[in-house]
Amino acid sequence: MSEEDKELELLKAKRLLEMQKNVSQQQKQEELKATKKPQEILSPRDILVKQLGYRGLEVLQNAESQFPKETVLVVTKLAELIQSGEVTETIDGGKLLALFRAVGIRVRVQTTINVEQDGKLVSWSEKLRESTKLKSDEDLTSGSTEDTF
Repeated sequence: MSEEDKELELLKAKRLLEMQKNVSQQQKQEELKATKKPQEILSPRDILVKQLGYRGLEVLQNAESQFPKETVLVVTKLAELIQSGEVTETIDGGKLLALFRAVGIRVRVQTTINVEQDGKLVSWSEKLRESTKLKSDEDLTSGSTEDTF
């Protein structure tokens, strides 16, 4: 029984040593993060870009090119809200576009509508072109040759 106790004590000692190593590694990582924060000063735009989701950057770039002065104001305010913790969610393109429109900035974004045709996605404009082409071809082939004067 004393042999089992020794093995158990060895296992406990190993586990305690592993736990101490993990704690010291976590402390080192926290210290590194703390030292990096003062050095890393981000612009309001960079803060916002880190928070953007799907197509958010695209909407931001469109807004910057179309309304540069107004966009700077919105980006600055959004960055302040993100830093204060009031905005914590990811801001996707739709939310950002809705925000710009809510404050009166009508950002134009290029959009396409795709429909499924024969198992593949086709743009709506192509679909319309095909249907008008088919209709005009039908009109030409089904046209009567009789003159009605």
